[in-house]
Amino acid sequence: MSRRAGLWIAFAVVHLAVASLGFVLPNMPMGDVTLVYEPWARGAVEGNGVMGIAQQWVYPQLAIVPMVLALALAWIAGYEVAWALLVTALNAVAFALLVGRGRSAGRTAAAAFWLAFLLLLGPVGMYRLDGVTVSLAIAGALWLVGRPLLASILLSIATWMKVWPAALLAAAVIAVRRRLALIGGALIVTAVTLAAVFVAGGGSHAFGFVAGQTGRGLQLEAPVTGWYLWQAVAGAEGAFVYYDSEILTFQVTGPNVDAVIAVMTPILAIAVLAVAALGGVRAWRGASFAALFPPLALALVLSFIVFNKVGSPQFLTWIIAPVVMGLVIDRRRWRTPAIIALLAALLTQLVYPLLYHRLIVADGLAAGILTLRNVVLIALLAWAVVRVARAPARPRIARTPVRPRVP
Repeated sequence: MSRRAGLWIAFAVVHLAVASLGFVLPNMPMGDVTLVYEPWARGAVEGNGVMGIAQQWVYPQLAIVPMVLALALAWIAGYEVAWALLVTALNAVAFALLVGRGRSAGRTAAAAFWLAFLLLLGPVGMYRLDGVTVSLAIAGALWLVGRPLLASILLSIATWMKVWPAALLAAAVIAVRRRLALIGGALIVTAVTLAAVFVAGGGSHAFGFVAGQTGRGLQLEAPVTGWYLWQAVAGAEGAFVYYDSEILTFQVTGPNVDAVIAVMTPILAIAVLAVAALGGVRAWRGASFAALFPPLALALVLSFIVFNKVGSPQFLTWIIAPVVMGLVIDRRRWRTPAIIALLAALLTQLVYPLLYHRLIVADGLAAGILTLRNVVLIALLAWAVVRVARAPARPRIARTPVRPRVP
């Protein structure tokens, strides 16, 4: 059996297994698909209002597209199966682009990592909108050097579904020489999207997803929430886990929580800008795309996760594309961070969906696993930042000054 055939067999097995786990694991791992994606899609096609146009939405406007596409496949075996088929099909396209003819050891390692990560992360990596954006992000990242305009269009489309691919686009603008093509692709997608939104009458909600994120509280799984979560575990007065019925998620509160909520968005912005500035300095000093882009993309993505007051388990899918690119370019150097990323994926599945019913009642074991997961993510962020700082610069050619002739 060829290496390529083996990878495709593994692809089929992993996707079938992960799709099946969504139906058998506890705590509703397909909850978002069933409870919100399908009603939103039906509302759009039945004339009851398109989210992000008729009213403010937590997602950018293009997020409705995959939800409606899945609805078109719901006749097969219901909306949940349709969603799994849609994600699998998109992953197959990106996987084919990644594997190619199966002759590259780096691409083989990257493909194996992607499959292992999906299996360890479990159904939340498939039954969330993030699962759709991962395949677009991988395809876009692979085309950054050879087809930067197309890469930018793919990454921008993904960004207008879920904001996180903007981190990859930012890293690309810093690390890739053909920046105008990248900026042009982003402007094209943004202009077309906003034009469609305004024509449809949703201009007042065009950027509603920004306000929707900044106004949220401390989500249970976010790293910053650990301080209050452990107070809740200890039974401290005023610290407890509660369910926010408006945004359909569990959050944590405690003493002075409003102040923490208020400063987290500025801290997130500062962290992202600091990492981007570091990458910009290394690019200015001549760091190559191969040396700079993968760690910079990973550092930016992890900054979005580590300093975010929202910490949904599907956020872990964001690190797939940067690690895949790192393995494609330099599999030996990226072996250790890839293993660390796999550990983070496994710990995330233990937290959600397996132990989530214990986490929401502030159980010590579940809180301990979640804390360990967050520590792993922080360590991975530190590694990525160090790699960006140490990205080798091209030596500058010294020019011998020409001395004027003395008559």
